Amino acid sequence: MVPDLPAVREDGGGGIDRPRKFLHDGIPNGGTNGAPPNTEAKLQPDFSPPKLTSYAPPAEKGALYRTRQTFWPPLKAVPLASYYKLHRVPSLDSLTATVMAEEQNDVQAIELPHSEASHVEEPQDRSPPPNGVHNKILENIVRTPGRQPSPQPTHLSVPGSSQHRVLPDQGSGYVAPKFDGKDQQMDQVMDQIEEKGFIPPEFVESETNWFYNELGIDDMYFQTESVSAIVNHILSLYAGKVAAFARGDGRLEIRLDKEAADHAVYIDTSRPGISVVDGPRYEQRIDEKYINGSVGDRSYRVESFRSASPLPGEKEQQLRCYFVYKCQFAYPNPGLEETNLDIIGDKRFLQKATLNTRDIYQGVMNHAVNRTGPVIEMFEMKGSREKRLVIAYRQGSAMGLFSALSDLYHYYGATSSRKYVEQFSNGITIMSIYLRPLAQTPESMKHPPIEASIHQIMKEVSLLYCIPQNKFQGHFASGRLSLQETIYAHCVWVFVGHFLNRLGSEYKSLASILDPNNSAHVEMLSKIKRRLRTETFTSDYILEIINKYPELVRALYLAFANTHYVQTRGEQDDFLPTLSYLRLKVDPVLNDSQLKDKISKAVVNEHDEMVMTAFRVFNSAVLKTNFYTPTKVALSFRLKPSFLPEVEYPQPLYGMFLVISSEFRGFHLRFRDIARGGIRIVKSRNKEAYSINARSLFDENYNLANTQQRKNKDIPEGGSKGVILLDVHHQDKVRVAFEKYIDSIMDLLLKPVSPGIKDPIVDLHGQEEILFMGPDENTADLVNWATEHARKRGASWWKSFFTGKSPRLGGIPHDAYGMTTLSVREYILGIYRKLNLDETTVRKLQTGGPDGDLGSNEILLGREKYTAIVDGAGVLVDPQGLDRTELLRLAKKRVMISEYDTSKLSTDGYRVLVDETNVSLPSGEVVDNGMVFRNTFHLRGGQHFDTFVPCGGRPESIDLTTVHKLIVGGKSTFPYIVEGANLFITQDAKLRLEKAGCILYKDASANKGGVTSSSLEVLASLSFDDTGFAENMCIRADGTAPAFYDAYVREVQETIKRNAALEFEAIWREHQHTGIPRSTLSDTLSIAITKLDEELQKTELWNNLTLRTSVLEDALPKLLLEKIGLELIVQRVRCPIVHGGLGEMTGKQLLMRAIASRPSPSTMAVTRGANNITAPRAAYVPTSAPASRQTATKPKTKKITTAKKPAATKANTSKPRAGRKPGAAAKDKTATGRVAKKAMAPKKAAAPKAKTVNKRDPSLMDKVQGVAEKIVGAIEGKPGKKVRFLPLLCTHLHGGGSAKVHGGHVQAAGTKKIKGTDGKGATRAKRG
Repeated sequence: MVPDLPAVREDGGGGIDRPRKFLHDGIPNGGTNGAPPNTEAKLQPDFSPPKLTSYAPPAEKGALYRTRQTFWPPLKAVPLASYYKLHRVPSLDSLTATVMAEEQNDVQAIELPHSEASHVEEPQDRSPPPNGVHNKILENIVRTPGRQPSPQPTHLSVPGSSQHRVLPDQGSGYVAPKFDGKDQQMDQVMDQIEEKGFIPPEFVESETNWFYNELGIDDMYFQTESVSAIVNHILSLYAGKVAAFARGDGRLEIRLDKEAADHAVYIDTSRPGISVVDGPRYEQRIDEKYINGSVGDRSYRVESFRSASPLPGEKEQQLRCYFVYKCQFAYPNPGLEETNLDIIGDKRFLQKATLNTRDIYQGVMNHAVNRTGPVIEMFEMKGSREKRLVIAYRQGSAMGLFSALSDLYHYYGATSSRKYVEQFSNGITIMSIYLRPLAQTPESMKHPPIEASIHQIMKEVSLLYCIPQNKFQGHFASGRLSLQETIYAHCVWVFVGHFLNRLGSEYKSLASILDPNNSAHVEMLSKIKRRLRTETFTSDYILEIINKYPELVRALYLAFANTHYVQTRGEQDDFLPTLSYLRLKVDPVLNDSQLKDKISKAVVNEHDEMVMTAFRVFNSAVLKTNFYTPTKVALSFRLKPSFLPEVEYPQPLYGMFLVISSEFRGFHLRFRDIARGGIRIVKSRNKEAYSINARSLFDENYNLANTQQRKNKDIPEGGSKGVILLDVHHQDKVRVAFEKYIDSIMDLLLKPVSPGIKDPIVDLHGQEEILFMGPDENTADLVNWATEHARKRGASWWKSFFTGKSPRLGGIPHDAYGMTTLSVREYILGIYRKLNLDETTVRKLQTGGPDGDLGSNEILLGREKYTAIVDGAGVLVDPQGLDRTELLRLAKKRVMISEYDTSKLSTDGYRVLVDETNVSLPSGEVVDNGMVFRNTFHLRGGQHFDTFVPCGGRPESIDLTTVHKLIVGGKSTFPYIVEGANLFITQDAKLRLEKAGCILYKDASANKGGVTSSSLEVLASLSFDDTGFAENMCIRADGTAPAFYDAYVREVQETIKRNAALEFEAIWREHQHTGIPRSTLSDTLSIAITKLDEELQKTELWNNLTLRTSVLEDALPKLLLEKIGLELIVQRVRCPIVHGGLGEMTGKQLLMRAIASRPSPSTMAVTRGANNITAPRAAYVPTSAPASRQTATKPKTKKITTAKKPAATKANTSKPRAGRKPGAAAKDKTATGRVAKKAMAPKKAAAPKAKTVNKRDPSLMDKVQGVAEKIVGAIEGKPGKKVRFLPLLCTHLHGGGSAKVHGGHVQAAGTKKIKGTDGKGATRAKRG
């Protein structure tokens, strides 16, 4: 649905010479001498075809009028409102009645203007339309402030080329080499036909001559096929004629197909302009068998011809022939950027294509190699109304497009005479279709002239490219719904499948009755929830319901279109550009209450009403979409997530994107405006796995983003995540899906300033949005493309758009530097240190093998005794310990365990691969299915492991229904678990394992090194200008790294380890004191930090320059401060990030300092019971301030110092009081023991220091104190807990001491480090 093109295209492509007003979205809007048209005019009753010789423009007498965009024959225009009334006429009788009525009214037709100088004056009086539609014009849509332009759209072309011309030749553009032996072959064919005796001798010559000379088959076919094959084809055609006579209906039906190894032939009877939905569907077969899978030396080219005359005895039926040939490339691997047709072309194409065709294809090819989506061009045929439509796209990016295009031009009353599909060895497919109008009949008059419809076809090719075969294609092929309506219905079908409220109020009531602390109740509720979600509304059931109500779909689409379509030509845009949107001129647009009433009256039961009501929910949730953008590769929708039920999704989302294409569906979710998270692609091994993945797609994405939100406590950004689910039939389209996903989301992030390419969209969100993304499963090798693509599209934030990119682009690859693994290892080593374990004797199980990022680095950095590894290839086990040298070889090579040298296994060792069956283990057990064995190995009993480190695997691999397999006799079979893989274990399963004695650190704490690295990478990219970024952060062409880059990477690594050690100690210590499960402490700590951050950002902290400078200097990397300076960093980095860094760092320091300084359970008041607080954001963990900065600030705060003996120094070895059960302290929120009172009571020496600070800024400090008390009070359910946060804050802000970590132990500066806590007897720390 593309508005008409402007005078200039920013990418150099052609457009219309100057903006013009169009009727039928292509015909210049008429009126005599530039007067506005009579909008009440009706369709002229004259059905006679236009005379092409009667028009001679004054500019060049005798020539055909044309612009760069369109060749105009002398047609008469029709107001679209009147035209549309005829467009849906179901029968010729009603059409005739309408025409007769118009004849009685003596309606005059509107003539086209005969000069380019003609113009349309704006009507003086514009009254509201009778149907109440007020369409948005360009100047009135909601603007997004500060959106950056996209001056170099590089992914799609637009109708028309930069050198558009009328083609002089009337031929096909192909000239087959003359077959010198054609006459001799023809004689041989006739001889064999006579010998077979099926055709009477007197008809043999006429039938053969008809086949050879009247069907339009070129010599290539006769040169390729054998005599016997041609004889069989002619006999089949004759048999069809005999069958038609025998049936008595006289209908000639010929259906012939022949498929060989390197070519195929299909012949079928065809009525021009009609899509046959119940026939042999040869075009669909060609798509599925040949075009869709074309790649490299398995590519196929297609030629199709329609007979020039009707079949004998038929007025409408013609013969359609399809010829498929396997491509033969002289250069099969030329490179993706190669454009020379002589190098990349198929031998047959180079042999047959005329110079004119090669010139056209060369121009299209030059554009296609630089685009992500299709290139669409149209050429006029001189002296004819025939149009040549040329479409180029990357192989495999538009499955089913060849057959879908037929439905598209049939819908607009056009038919094709010839079609060609050419494959090129650089991976580009080019289609060339010759379109002509249907013969003039009363029935064909309901379609617009081809001079108008060709532009609509060109515009809708882009929409069709996104989803060539949608779930409602039958409605489109039959004409019941338009292409826009069916694709809209397809998108809502996807939406309904994910978000229909399947649980209902009964589930909520049941959940409130059951005891959440009773594991049996929780398990039962979980099973009910899972069953309700999977069995109530299946995707097929939803599809069946929507198919019953095409009229409701039409009305709901009108409401959607009325909101999101933009009139790009302002008030002069009287005639809207799409046939489905034309209904706005005829049918009333219903408001939401009217739609609700219409649905209630139309549906037959409650389930139907629920599904159709979800259309209304979808319409109200869409804030912006690229549905009406002229050039797109997938459909993207920015949704308002307020429709999500709180009972299922308790933590509210901030932003939500839904992306739909034929190859995939995907989401991007974030919990804050400024958020960070990776993009993962989910594959499915079979249809059953796809069905399961589709049902859990959104929940998985939500949980991943929520986990990211909790583990982002060390950075200013919130949590986000993107998940792409490949369609079951497109499992090999990883790159295609990723590119479409990224580009379509960018359509909604960038300001569209290239009219005709990226037209303005309706933005109901009204705020600038920037997403920060990173690599995840199956996307690590694609982030470089995303970065370059953002730069080509003109995004000012291209440097920070994706992290984990190549060092050449300034990235810090997580896998190369082990960023994620460094954090996980700190937790593993922390457990060993606390329990005095020898790492080399620990027996270890790891999921996620040596081929992955986390898995390979865990093998490289760890020194445990590996006894089992599970990865995508299968299971590798050796109770005596796997050979470390062999494991290191696999990890460095990044390959799966399928390459492990099994000769290095002991007699008790074994390997079972996923595709193996009936495998005997050393114990005598027989494994029936390797896939099932792999998927459930971590749940098997009888295993002997000490440490379990999930470094890979699907979410919820251990849940409440399976966790009992890991608990034997009330004790966990895994003593220690560090969850490196996100969401591997559900929260309720974690709590059960901890109750059974397992020491478990969850993903939100352990797996956060990558996000810290990404955040600091983005901070550097935003802090440097482009020149400084290239000089300091980009690896040079010779492979050498700038000195700053190497030093910065080391600082990032140290920050990750320091943050992990700090949190490990905090959780370990608080669990020792309170008995609260570590999984709960991880969440509550994150939530409390986030809550403090949010509250602190509402205060006036930012306006206090001294305070702000002190905090940011402590929070930002030292190298950046030295290289750029704080002032420039603050200017260049987006304000929300800097504000977030201030709040996060301050909030985290308050909590960490409180934990480190008090042994009593009440010191964790700010985190206890915080599970119901909004999900967390993050905070930078500050590095220790340089001595120079401490010295500079010391005179201002010399009276404020930390206590010489903080409670933390004795808290390390304290134990719960005798007689109190572990966790009793957690339940007793009012406990005030002697130690607790001592920790909570302000010391006499501290009082005057607080007063000193209040003198400096009493208003600000009062607010900060109030914030801390408010948080504690809210969490504890008390009006306001008095907590000594103020002295802690003042101490931190004014240099009295900074928290440090030594050997993983938290220590306040100015105190002595506890000897031996790191297991090595470290030296005492110097005073700050």
